[in-house]
Amino acid sequence: MCNNIWKMKQEQKIKSKYQEIAPHLNERSKRLWCATEAKSLGIGGISIVSRATKVSRQTIHIGIKDLESGIILPKNRIRKEGGGARKIQEKNPRILKDLDTLVEPTAKGDPMTPLRWSCKSLRKLSTELKKQGHKVSYVTVGALLNSLDYSLQLNRKEKEGNSSPGRNRQFKYINKKTINFQNKNYPVISVDAKKKELIGNFKNNGKEYCKKKNPVKVNTHDFPDKEKGKVAPYGVYDIGKNKGWVSVGITKDTAEFAVNTIRSWWYQMGVKDYKKTKKILVVADCGGSNGYRSKLWKWELQKLANEINVEIHVSHMPPGTSKWNKIEHRMFSYISKNWRGRPLITREVVVQLIGNTTTKTGLKIVSQLDLREYKTGIEITRDQLDTLNLKKYKFKGEWNYKIIPQREYM
Repeated sequence: MCNNIWKMKQEQKIKSKYQEIAPHLNERSKRLWCATEAKSLGIGGISIVSRATKVSRQTIHIGIKDLESGIILPKNRIRKEGGGARKIQEKNPRILKDLDTLVEPTAKGDPMTPLRWSCKSLRKLSTELKKQGHKVSYVTVGALLNSLDYSLQLNRKEKEGNSSPGRNRQFKYINKKTINFQNKNYPVISVDAKKKELIGNFKNNGKEYCKKKNPVKVNTHDFPDKEKGKVAPYGVYDIGKNKGWVSVGITKDTAEFAVNTIRSWWYQMGVKDYKKTKKILVVADCGGSNGYRSKLWKWELQKLANEINVEIHVSHMPPGTSKWNKIEHRMFSYISKNWRGRPLITREVVVQLIGNTTTKTGLKIVSQLDLREYKTGIEITRDQLDTLNLKKYKFKGEWNYKIIPQREYM
């Protein structure tokens, strides 16, 4: 009876002392304080302190071991190096791949876009992972998604038209074909034209560090310089190698210019990385110089296929999804950041700024000025089109097709 009364008194004392000191303790000092009090009480001290402070017995045991070890940690450390629970991805490396596989096919818009939006809730994803044998809570799933560069997003005005029938199936088709090509070490390239840029002392959006009250002075009006004109950058982004090629054209953005850029990429970069490739997959928008309705685009691709003796497979992004093309997020956006706030005084400046664009993930870009004059209005007749060695795929043949080299031109 007396022993119980003593325990109750000690517990009350510990509780009072702990309430006063607790706000000033961190994880380590709290553990050591509880351990010190428990040792001073002798037998049964750990239980008394645990009840008074709500600190687990296991934590107090660890604190006692810390005291008995005599190891003094640096002031800025709470635990020994390597202490704390191991991350789930370290104990179970497969979980990240399984989670990415669950989310990617259902990502909003382009499943290959660098910023992907999950369509499933954390709890649903947690349930799916548990079915695959992973022990993981929905809270941990949120942390894992963050590490994979997924994030929740508000609605953004990006819709450019009515959603086309089969749009989501086309995204899945492109995703599946991309994986298939990459597994066989065939190049997968994303192509597109960047907006035309005025050459001269004109304002360029964005801010750059300058001396206070001494900004770069540019022209008041953005009337094109008759001599310098504009440039039309067209890019090729190698999805697997994280490399890019940009041809800076001085005339029009035509299908001939687009395919010649792919040709330049192939001879300057592609052939070195894919020496024995038999196929190339080109992912392009549905409109513009590389649109699926462009006869000249297909005609020029046939000429390229004959020239390099490689099958050229083409998959077009559905209409209204041009902003989700891989090249937009992985390359063009970084080019715009690199030259923000800088007037594009000459064509050479444009080439240099594009070529010096890098990212933390190791993006490399080669840029070159294309001085050829590309004419508009070139017509490809129905008879010419019929000579193409073009095979449409069963699914959305107007968007998915391949151009096979013609033997008579090889």
